[in-house]
Amino acid sequence: MELGIVTDSLASLPFDEMLDTVAAQGITAIELPTGGWSSAPHCDVRSLLTDAAARDRFVGAVTERGLHISALNINGNQLHPVIGAEIDALVHATVDLAAVLGVGTVVLMSGLPGGAPGDQAPNWVTTSWPPETQTILDYQWNEVAIPYWKELGAYGRERGVRFAVEMHGDQLVYNAATLLRLREAVGDVVGANFDPSHPMWMGADPCAMAGELTGAIYNVHAKDTRINGRITDVNGLLDTQTVDRAATRAWNYVTLGLGRVGGRQFWGQFLSDLRSAGYDGVLAIEHEDVLYDAVEGLTATVGLLREVMPVAPASWKPQDV
Repeated sequence: MELGIVTDSLASLPFDEMLDTVAAQGITAIELPTGGWSSAPHCDVRSLLTDAAARDRFVGAVTERGLHISALNINGNQLHPVIGAEIDALVHATVDLAAVLGVGTVVLMSGLPGGAPGDQAPNWVTTSWPPETQTILDYQWNEVAIPYWKELGAYGRERGVRFAVEMHGDQLVYNAATLLRLREAVGDVVGANFDPSHPMWMGADPCAMAGELTGAIYNVHAKDTRINGRITDVNGLLDTQTVDRAATRAWNYVTLGLGRVGGRQFWGQFLSDLRSAGYDGVLAIEHEDVLYDAVEGLTATVGLLREVMPVAPASWKPQDV
């Protein structure tokens, strides 16, 4: 496996300073957000697509520090009933840039449509009752998401780009079952961006999830979640408070290792389960801990991953006796 980073983890740093900080940590792979729910502080898609000289300078700044671009990331709601077309244009531009740069993976979310034609807001269905939930889901999947993703899948396939879909709350694809449903409908151009911090707060076990996704994991984000038992014992895991209210939320994204009791052991087991599931690629650190300085949190995360991350190919096997 290889240490990487989602560069928005250091969004406050200018591009060159961000690259210097990343290289100083011994990280070798970078995943660059291009817009949507990111201000894209380090990657101007339109400029890089249209200006070859700017693109050469950009790539040169990355490679001269011993880094490479492992993925582009365009997280936004391309199925939004109002602004979806705007995000979709950015998704397609990101695929175009990935193809030009020779980057084979684009990370994104599935998107989430409205509940019916004419709706103005996305609708995330999380239960099977009242009965209208099934009508909503049929519309979202069969009339909106699958036709859209078949077109996008073909667009990516033609350009040598695959899609790593992040299983995220408030998205149509939010767990292993929904990811595999999309993959079955569209083909293996679609796989998972596996960020274990999301199943953690939804009550799933990332280690078990890795096994269910064997052969379908295309990218991994290294991010942790801490469940606040004092809150969840009373109110459960669902929480609509904003992330800056960490003290009173049911769960929070935290620096790696601070999420579960025995954090180091969990991460070692999770990485072993990822390798068992066929994934041996980049672990892109995504720092979103509102209580830690970004560089300090990054340093702690790198330290933990270096302790448990398998790097060399497996070599032990039973002796012939």
